[in-house]
Amino acid sequence: MRDQNDIRIVEKAQEDIKKLRQEIQKVIVGQDEVIDQLLMTLLCDSHALLEGVPGLAKTLLVRTIAQAIDLNFKRIQFTPDLMPSDIVGAEVLTERNEFVVRKGPIFANIILADEINRAPPKTQSALLEAMQERQVTIGGQTFKLNRPFFVLATQNPIEQEGTYPLPEAQLDRFMMYILIDYLPYEQEVEMVKRTVLSEPQRVLQVINEADILNAQRAVRTIPVTDHVVEYAVRLTHRTRPQSNDAPEMVKEYVEFGAGPRASQFLVLAGMAHAFLNGKLSPDEEDIKAVAKPVLRHRIVRNYRAEADGISADEIIADLIK
Repeated sequence: MRDQNDIRIVEKAQEDIKKLRQEIQKVIVGQDEVIDQLLMTLLCDSHALLEGVPGLAKTLLVRTIAQAIDLNFKRIQFTPDLMPSDIVGAEVLTERNEFVVRKGPIFANIILADEINRAPPKTQSALLEAMQERQVTIGGQTFKLNRPFFVLATQNPIEQEGTYPLPEAQLDRFMMYILIDYLPYEQEVEMVKRTVLSEPQRVLQVINEADILNAQRAVRTIPVTDHVVEYAVRLTHRTRPQSNDAPEMVKEYVEFGAGPRASQFLVLAGMAHAFLNGKLSPDEEDIKAVAKPVLRHRIVRNYRAEADGISADEIIADLIK
């Protein structure tokens, strides 16, 4: 049982995140589901991969989040000639013939890895240690990264020219794979009015770094029943074609299913979803609500799925019916 003090801490954190969401919505028109998924990722102290065509306010969204929390924000533009040292930093030789460490842009609270799939896998892998261990190694020295630390990577649709698919090990580090689409007509009209016909909205700092860290701790205190944990693990198991209870669609169209990290992220994201919606404990509906962004990049489809035009989202929808 949770005591009243824990409940008050969670309620205070929920109020803080509500203020943050409202501040973001002053600038970002629509995309409420995308905003909530990014907030869940931040609350879980994790990372997100965001896919969408250019011009959908991906950079504006992450910059707005950073401004509303007063966090240090850095944008790294990934290109084919970007080197790992351009991200994490390197040892440089001074005029005194001494080597000193020059830290790269990875030393910030929020990192926008823009068009991450424009860079080759060697450069993409420079983020692996930072995302998993919250540290980087430069010239044999290990440096801890600031907390909170949140990587938001964007990528172009993979069928576009000049892109490199992210390795599975890199993909697995992202808690959520978020798809962003065009705005509906009415929301696009509202967006044009706000950005062209009126003064830009000023982003206010509504919470601070300590509030975010407290909210992350509050999410971790949310109780989860065994039933919900078992449901999340069962859902992950059913994505694996060799599993005895895998549905026919999985056996027919999936090459490899999701690994154990998916089960962890389903439960954690479900806790954050319950938190965002003012609940004191998640249920199966919270797990279902986060299943697509958590699982879609962890399901490897086979050639038959490609040929039949079956998406990972369709497979997940069949799983949770």
